[in-house]
Amino acid sequence: MTDYSRLDAWIDDHFDEEVRFLQELVRVPTDTPPGNNAPHAERTAELLQGFGLSAESHPVPAQAVQDYGLESITNLIVRREYGAEGPRIALNAHGDVVPPGEGWQHDPYGGEIDNGSLYGRAAAVSKSDFASYTFALRALEAVAKPGRGAVELHFTYDEEFGGLLGPGWLLSQGLTKPDLLIAAGFSYEVVTAHNGCLQMEVTVHGKMAHAAIPATGVDALQATVRILDALYAQNAHYRNIRSQVPGISHPYLNIGRIEGGTNTNVVPGKVVFKLDRRMIPEENAAEVEADIRRIIADAAAAQPGITVDIKRLLLANSMRPLPGSQPLAQAIQKHGQELFGEPIPAMGTPLYTDVRLYAEAGIPGVIYGAGPRSVLESHAKRNDERVVLEDLRRATKVIARTLADLLAPA
Repeated sequence: MTDYSRLDAWIDDHFDEEVRFLQELVRVPTDTPPGNNAPHAERTAELLQGFGLSAESHPVPAQAVQDYGLESITNLIVRREYGAEGPRIALNAHGDVVPPGEGWQHDPYGGEIDNGSLYGRAAAVSKSDFASYTFALRALEAVAKPGRGAVELHFTYDEEFGGLLGPGWLLSQGLTKPDLLIAAGFSYEVVTAHNGCLQMEVTVHGKMAHAAIPATGVDALQATVRILDALYAQNAHYRNIRSQVPGISHPYLNIGRIEGGTNTNVVPGKVVFKLDRRMIPEENAAEVEADIRRIIADAAAAQPGITVDIKRLLLANSMRPLPGSQPLAQAIQKHGQELFGEPIPAMGTPLYTDVRLYAEAGIPGVIYGAGPRSVLESHAKRNDERVVLEDLRRATKVIARTLADLLAPA
């Protein structure tokens, strides 16, 4: 039987080192865009080597990265083999993150510690889990000394753009095939399902004309307004479609960007807008896309002289629980409740993640890691992102204990 107190004690004894590791990771920017993430992977591999953990570097070909709209991606795999029998467990966290934006009271690349929290862009999502997973692995090997199965650390750099050149690349190239997965998340819940996401770019074409003689043109902006009215009407209808997954409510649609026209005295000849449609796990992605295209086409058809081009930017399927993930979730819930002093629910999240790519490959997994109760509390994608250090400590213990359970002698 595993002596959890010895695992916990090892993590306590090395926690200052874990915090310094996270600070070093935060101090190397990974703003995406522009997405020059290879330097962070290089620094991470160097730091891991200092712990005796050799990281395989898997650079994605430059042309593929540039075609994707980024600058560089190198994904890392640390493989630790313990025995032919037993599960191969992957721990995945992503290093890429949105730019810091404005309004910070702390240096976004400083890794500053203030009132028990460590501040910096990606401190919570998800460089904190580079740290929690690395030190859980180190504790496991120092104390539990597993004799079966394997653990892999997957540190990838394409979550913000959808994951196809992150976990998707590792899986499609046959570089990994784990039996179970734990991916970066927050400490107070185990996520077993998440929403899908469809993103589209819509270009509405009219005909430019001088504003003094508007009848000689076709107003693309006016047509766009009517298309948006139709989409927003559909968005109101989505509130009546309810998910049965705890933590997920209903589908919704957001128009996040719009641009068009050339000047105030010109009838707009072209308008471009981008939409984001979140799909609950019960929905069929192909049907959702077809319905959005129909709504746009019908609204455009009612405007004489208007044509529309629709381009899919992203189709991220939802994540559904797979058979085999339950023992993983139960182990995390058991240790989480003991260490955090409250029940750790298994639930869904309205976010979408690159974890879906593992699920699509048939790999059962859950989302769990260091962080507060919500994205809002973490300030992820906002100013002054932070991780509470006590959450980092306890989440590291939960992961180490869970690994010890799953790799214990049969």
